[in-house]
Amino acid sequence: MSMSGVFARFVALVGAGALQWRKLQGAGAHAPAWGSAPLVPEAEPQGAIPTLKMPTAKGWTGDQKPVVAPGLKVNAFATGLKHPRWIHALPNGDVLVAEASQVAGPVRSVFGYAMQATMRRAAALGESANRITLLRDRDGDGVAESSGIFMEGLNQPFGMALLGDTFYVGNVDGVSAFPYVAGADRITAPGQKLTDFTSGGHWTRSLLPSPDGRKLFIGVGSLTNIAEMGMAAEQGRAAVYELDVASGASRIFASGLRNPVGLAWEPTTGKLWTVVNERDGLGDETPPDYLTSVREGGFYGWPYCYWGQTVDDRVPQDKALVVTAITPDYALGGHTASLGLCWLPAGTLPGFPDGMVIGQHGSWNRSTLSGYKVVFIPFVNGRPSGPPRDILSGFLAPDERESYGRPVGVTLGPDGSLLVADDVGDVIWRVTAA
Repeated sequence: MSMSGVFARFVALVGAGALQWRKLQGAGAHAPAWGSAPLVPEAEPQGAIPTLKMPTAKGWTGDQKPVVAPGLKVNAFATGLKHPRWIHALPNGDVLVAEASQVAGPVRSVFGYAMQATMRRAAALGESANRITLLRDRDGDGVAESSGIFMEGLNQPFGMALLGDTFYVGNVDGVSAFPYVAGADRITAPGQKLTDFTSGGHWTRSLLPSPDGRKLFIGVGSLTNIAEMGMAAEQGRAAVYELDVASGASRIFASGLRNPVGLAWEPTTGKLWTVVNERDGLGDETPPDYLTSVREGGFYGWPYCYWGQTVDDRVPQDKALVVTAITPDYALGGHTASLGLCWLPAGTLPGFPDGMVIGQHGSWNRSTLSGYKVVFIPFVNGRPSGPPRDILSGFLAPDERESYGRPVGVTLGPDGSLLVADDVGDVIWRVTAA
């Protein structure tokens, strides 16, 4: 049997064994952990084999597309991309898409081999395009009729921001600044690197300018699940950074955030919010991923504790830090891989009040898959208020064996539509009123 065949067989055995273990533990009895006061189940012993379950990437065929909420419609704004992850709309109506992928790192165990084989099958691991593509819809029909390379030769680009005549890119190894001319088809000038981040582990580097344009906020995820390689290896990670664009100086704004990806401003209070992917290996719903406001100097628990101050006894403890851990604002379900985040003003989509839109990439590490949709969380007086609502679903086959797509970045398009990056379907979806 070939090495790939051995891996495939091992993946199947891991999935079956983990699923049987979860059944023995009664995992199916747990309700999804959602909302401001979720019921987070106690941690469950996982045994020697962690849960590993991920659908095969199939993509969309023919006229197939996601299921959209009543009163809305969805169309493909752009197709034929290569693992589109993040979207940025420029003031002149151009739409930029960062195309990048996680790349294989060193394999340290048989499970590591199985994990990489599974991720390749699910199109979550592979060769990274390392480029930003420019899309234009000149005739305003909701479909980009032109597509071209805006930047290339980057290093796993993700976050993008434009401040004045400077364009910023969040590469895996740091943030760089490039000169920009309005309406330009391409940036070829060399950039200036402003920060250095270590590669490996969680690789996305999201960017969000402050409302006054003087600062950039940056999401930097952890190297490992629960600091298995020690806290020295996690130095400067699992945090949201603040970068002063004038001086280039940066500092940690908030910490203990295992993998903060999407960043957005809530306009009523002016607070910064993020969505965070929590740790693995404690159960289907334990702990939930979350949406939270980000306090300056705040500590949110990782790796010592979760959902407030629930201690993770797999980790050597720091009791002084645990007592300062802030409880997140809103649970988003266990392992939903909530990545994309943007503010949706009331009336942007019919029937939707003020709130946050979240792109849930979907789980790989629980017995029943979760996420694989775009959801909306209503806000009142600057706080989450009420249950989530689906905007887009249908990315996952009913039997969970295949995924047609996986949503990632979400943003408002230049025409007021909602744009969604789908890195399995290689599509940018556009959601508007029906």
